[in-house]
Amino acid sequence: MGSFGGVTLTDLSTPVFWFGVVSIILIDLVLSGDNAVLIAMACRNLPKELQAKGILFGTLGAIGLRVIFATLAVTLLNIPFLKAIGGLILVWIAIKLMSEVDSEQEDIAAPDRLWAAVKTIIVADAVMSLDNIIAIAGAAQGKVALLWFGLLVSIPLVVFGSRILVVLMNKFSWIIALGAGILGWTAGHMLITDIKILQYFGNFLKLPFMLNGQLISLFLAAAVIVAGIFIKKERMRIKVVRTKKDIATKRC
Repeated sequence: MGSFGGVTLTDLSTPVFWFGVVSIILIDLVLSGDNAVLIAMACRNLPKELQAKGILFGTLGAIGLRVIFATLAVTLLNIPFLKAIGGLILVWIAIKLMSEVDSEQEDIAAPDRLWAAVKTIIVADAVMSLDNIIAIAGAAQGKVALLWFGLLVSIPLVVFGSRILVVLMNKFSWIIALGAGILGWTAGHMLITDIKILQYFGNFLKLPFMLNGQLISLFLAAAVIVAGIFIKKERMRIKVVRTKKDIATKRC
């Protein structure tokens, strides 16, 4: 009997298959939150007419990379320090998104701002998606079609969640800090679950005061928020100084 992506008509009548489908949907619901936060933060400063495009293009680009990563999932996990490096990159991206001054990009053309946001989403999602892909790959029972299904399910979840978060972030600035903290926490989780970090520091991370390594995640979440606030305030201070100088120059 023919199959599509490893799935046959017989599979459709088995409880194991549908358990895999339900598992993938639940995994997507749980793991898509971080991605929705990332996309919302990257698109919140875009002109309103471009926000929907930024969310959609960014999500589609990220999903495309996930398909590639899913194919290489086992190999990727065995690359030393890959997740640790990805975590550090995510910290930098989180601080960058947190510290953006709303009006600092007014002189940049709207299309350029759109593609800059899309690129940020794709790069950050790429480093965040390793755990998500492995979880979905495990639930897919080795069937490629189920894996594709899981990735397709995540598209509407992420797009819908991102649209809501963009609106909330524009109304409540504290949600931006919360989102940055979530990305910092995710970066910490990537660090403490890297195979080489566990090999060298596993026993240390298991000490009671380290909270099984979660202290690292808490620290990075707080560090991202503090660094982002500091850098944003400094950028705003510099902008005010420059504005005053421009006004003084014009008067002269």
